[in-house]
Amino acid sequence: MSSVILETRNLTKEFKGFTAVNGVNLQVQRGHIHALIGPNGAGKTTCFNLLTKFLVPTSGQILFNGNDITAAKPAQIARMGVIRSFQISAVFPHLTVLQNVRIGLQRQLGTSFNFWQSERSLSQLNERAMQLLAEVDLTEFADTVTVDMPYGRKRALEIATTLAMEPELMLLDEPTQGMGHEDVHRVTELIKKVSAGRTILMVEHNMKVVSGICDKISVLQRGAMLAEGSYAEVSSNALVMEAYMGSEAAVLEGAH
Repeated sequence: MSSVILETRNLTKEFKGFTAVNGVNLQVQRGHIHALIGPNGAGKTTCFNLLTKFLVPTSGQILFNGNDITAAKPAQIARMGVIRSFQISAVFPHLTVLQNVRIGLQRQLGTSFNFWQSERSLSQLNERAMQLLAEVDLTEFADTVTVDMPYGRKRALEIATTLAMEPELMLLDEPTQGMGHEDVHRVTELIKKVSAGRTILMVEHNMKVVSGICDKISVLQRGAMLAEGSYAEVSSNALVMEAYMGSEAAVLEGAH
């Protein structure tokens, strides 16, 4: 099996004459935590939407495990093991933490719409759901109604519901956005923990998070690949420093 799990070849997306993603060649290594970073408007979200099939590329190819998934639908790639968190894994606020993870397990089993199933049949999923909650340090919150959870813990729950889908490749969209320092640290450690045996591709603004856990970083600017490499390589790249400029460049320096 190839060491490359996800690859794009000249991936391009145009919107009415505006090129949001411009000939991006990306290779994500199996078992790595790979970050996609760049200044605002760099094309990171558009690129993520192309990879998860919420947008159709204008041209180029996307390959997962060597298979061309350029024309695949979101549900098809989810069944293959490409799961995007924090967007499609939105939790149900008025269900308990345990119930949310059980729904994720039902999706994986293909029974997500069998709402007429008895509570007893659903309870068979409890053991696996509790294992997943233990993996994200939420065992004590199992019976808590999700809306009552602190923000950082909700993000941990979203990771658990994503894990319920048995992802081979997890795509995390701004996993620490809007968090205080304590929650950022907790979720960063959690991502590191759940990455064992999996591959993670993440869009992330917090450079301390990126420097702490990522094996490889790709930097986008104006939709094109600007630089790629380890954090040390990327953060000392003159073009990257120029792209970020001012305060954000200082953040790159400060994360060393």
